[in-house]
Amino acid sequence: MSHILVVEDEAIIRSALRRLLERHHYQVSEAGSVADAVNQFDLNSFDLVISDLRLPGDPGTEMIRRAPDTPVLIMTSYASLRSAVDSMKLGAVDYIAKPFDHEEMLQAVARIIQDSQARRSQPLVQASAAPERNAKAGKPATDAAADQTMGIIGSSPSMQTLFKRISKVAPTDSTVLIQGESGTGKELVAKALHEHSRRAKAPMISVNCAAIPEALIESELFGHEKGSFTGATSGRTGLVEAADGGTLFLDEIGELPLEAQARLLRVLQEGEIRRVGSVQSHKVNVRLVAATHRDLKTLARQGLFREDLYYRLNVIELRLPPLRDRGEDIMLIAEALLTRAGRNVNQVGLHFSDEAKQAIRLHTWRGNVRELENAIERAAILCDEDEISTELLGIELDVEHERASQAANALETMSKNQSVNSEPTEDLSLEDYFQHFVLEHQERMTETELAHKLGISRKCLWERRQRLGIPRKKTANS
Repeated sequence: MSHILVVEDEAIIRSALRRLLERHHYQVSEAGSVADAVNQFDLNSFDLVISDLRLPGDPGTEMIRRAPDTPVLIMTSYASLRSAVDSMKLGAVDYIAKPFDHEEMLQAVARIIQDSQARRSQPLVQASAAPERNAKAGKPATDAAADQTMGIIGSSPSMQTLFKRISKVAPTDSTVLIQGESGTGKELVAKALHEHSRRAKAPMISVNCAAIPEALIESELFGHEKGSFTGATSGRTGLVEAADGGTLFLDEIGELPLEAQARLLRVLQEGEIRRVGSVQSHKVNVRLVAATHRDLKTLARQGLFREDLYYRLNVIELRLPPLRDRGEDIMLIAEALLTRAGRNVNQVGLHFSDEAKQAIRLHTWRGNVRELENAIERAAILCDEDEISTELLGIELDVEHERASQAANALETMSKNQSVNSEPTEDLSLEDYFQHFVLEHQERMTETELAHKLGISRKCLWERRQRLGIPRKKTANS
């Protein structure tokens, strides 16, 4: 069970945060000031310190110096964003604005602890070298997934290709555009690029463009001068400037307003920024990594995204495949997530039932790794025994997969009655039936006919071909 220290002088907030964390199976200690924390605890014995920025006596950033081996998450009011950025420059792992959303806090805590444990358990490696190193060590090829780039698990061909590209691109200062569906792990790729770059010791500033109100986005990114607009009672350093010397990660960049896009283009073209309300520009040196689940090229054609910015962003494109196209990576990730979830709830030896494994492989996971993680976390909390069942996962198989299952039963009957082959079929899985039927009939059936016989759509047929590695036979009618 992870142990967290909460340093907060307001008793109500401290108590509420403690209850929130304990409900999610974290062990929590608390202190009202830096001095209290130093006097009562061995600060490096904690997995995470959550500290308010403004405390009686020393500020919360003093915890960074006092606990050099423990990640520190700084809480700050929205009005103190500049101080939060300064905290990250001092070494805080992240900051969160008060009042914080409970889900946002829990996600930040889980991510920080996971990243910290990954860094402690193994040195940073270049994932492209993993298969060769495993081969020399006598490990099976599937153990390549154990070598992670900042928590990214994958041994499928598409992920190995991605790892190789990360190792090539990371040492450069080239702008990178990460494409992928929501929940595929785009921020993990951005962190891997930063950690393997020459800028690794400088700050990485992450910004979710969709989470900042449109009226404030320019001020947040580029800063503003005192009196530049109503409420601007003091000047503020923007997040682009805060990332000077390091990496700026703009998530969901497709949501960036056109006015802010123009300013960002100037950063990329000229390497300079101008604060809102200022007439002077000054130079910044940042490496930009952007991510989106949207088709920026189509948005540019529709006039919803600047075409010149799109081409500036798309110097290097890294594309994250959806979970459903990653074959056995699904189970590798599921097992890793279950181990972590079991640790969080103090449950050792959790494992999936055979039916649960089959359900995990067949589910389309439209929410990708994030959906899988949520399902496994829920199951680990609710289980009364060591085995995780399909019911605990709460997976509702798609209609197409249910139809495929019905078709598989029909295939089994047909196989027995017509002796399609001489091998016994009683122990064949749904995927075995699918593979057998497709290979047996694809030379004389079109894709449409195959899909119809299996009781699934052409799209589902294509997806399962990809997952099982069954090449499509070219026919005159297909």
